[in-house]
Amino acid sequence: MSATRRGDHGAALAALDAKINALLPPRYQHCYSDVPPVSMGSAGLIYGPDGKVAWDRIWTSFCDLALAGGPPHRGKFLGPPPAAEVAADPDRHRAAVAEIDRAIGLTSGYVVEDGYAPGWVGIRCRDLAEAAWLQLAVNAENVAARRRGTILQLPAGPAFRPEKEIKNVVVALAKASHYWEDHLSSDQQSLASAEDLEPATSDEASSAPDTYRAALAALESAVRAAGLPLSPHPHVGWIGAQTADEEEAVWLLRAILVERIPVRREESHLFLPVGATWSPEQAAEVGHAFRRAWDLRRAAFPHRPAWRPSGRA
Repeated sequence: MSATRRGDHGAALAALDAKINALLPPRYQHCYSDVPPVSMGSAGLIYGPDGKVAWDRIWTSFCDLALAGGPPHRGKFLGPPPAAEVAADPDRHRAAVAEIDRAIGLTSGYVVEDGYAPGWVGIRCRDLAEAAWLQLAVNAENVAARRRGTILQLPAGPAFRPEKEIKNVVVALAKASHYWEDHLSSDQQSLASAEDLEPATSDEASSAPDTYRAALAALESAVRAAGLPLSPHPHVGWIGAQTADEEEAVWLLRAILVERIPVRREESHLFLPVGATWSPEQAAEVGHAFRRAWDLRRAAFPHRPAWRPSGRA
């Protein structure tokens, strides 16, 4: 590699480091590479005398923020249920929403509103910056999050159980809002933003199959061009790249998140969003962000072995 090329990469890596430190809470600045990416397990629920979950008593601290490279709250992605599933069981859906409302009130204190569409509940934020930052942070915890103005949208469905899906939604929000409220400086909060690059739901992908397939194909090409295999664990609205290990997936996740693009990981599998109504330019924007991150990764670790099959799924 020429000296000029090394210098270009050095400047780009320094710029990336500055962007990451501007996005992350101060406790993670300049030491985010030391954040352990592996989960230590989750606590069980505690019930009050009335038999209801005592949401305000189930934890005293939070794991490291997934946005900073910590373990996502969920191992696998939790998205919204199809609209038909919500319509088929409205009573159980209302009960799940009511429990989410009660739990969020006891933990984060947000006001819960009707979602913008079936399968979602709304969380009123103080401003666009808060909603944008929480959207990125909750998605990184492997729980779906959208924005409609200052209203953060989180998944809810009739099959959501207190000990599983409801807990996942509540803890992902509580974890993200804890770091927003208590660990971000006011200057960082004022800089928060997010691109309008939401991953498609299953209903949206079915309603716009041609544009969805075009965006998916564009991102598949970007992953393959980097020499990475596609993840064998697909999700509608996301495309996965199988990286060498969790450290590499975390590094790429941070490098893409600084562009305010929703991204998440499941162990060593990195997932990029795929929209159902994206323009070709939007798909190209995500693909370019991934390729830039990958090029910087290779520049930062030129002697690190590339991905090789491990024999594990």
